[in-house]
Amino acid sequence: MNTTTVGVDLAKNVFVACVADGAGRVIETREFNRAG
Repeated sequence: MNTTTVGVDLAKNVFVACVADGAGRVIETREFNRAG
């Protein structure tokens, strides 16, 4: 199965990456905190 990153939301302390399949259905959303 091929996946494509379709969006990254950058903010001051947290950013979010979303992964979708070829049909555009969101497979995974991950939230990352900035250290420091």
